[in-house]
Amino acid sequence: QVPVVESGGGLVQSGGSLRLSCAASGRTSSVYDMGWFRQAPGKEREFVAAINWSGSNTYDVASMKGRFTISRDNARDNAKNTVYLQMNTLKPEDTAVYYCAARTPGSGRSYYTPYEYDYWGQGTQVTVSS
Repeated sequence: QVPVVESGGGLVQSGGSLRLSCAASGRTSSVYDMGWFRQAPGKEREFVAAINWSGSNTYDVASMKGRFTISRDNARDNAKNTVYLQMNTLKPEDTAVYYCAARTPGSGRSYYTPYEYDYWGQGTQVTVSS
């Protein structure tokens, strides 16, 4: 099991920004693909963004493109499995629990579906007030 811990959620006004962080603490030699999903009350968990293990490829959703940016800093060995989700121009409809997920890299696996990820955090609440 690989512990995954999110942080950075909170309450923000519409139009504001938040930066979420996520750390997957597996073996020091391991590097993981990482993704963000969110789930609002009464709705299914939906994909937000993902980044591959090297940081060379990112994946996002058209409706959030330009507002949400995923990143990681593999240059720092003690943070190579830490990813960030910068969220700008937040809207009330962005209110949800945001989950971080990690997985061992593998070819042919979709970045967009929750069941392709092996390890999950507990989630962090993001609330955007109007």
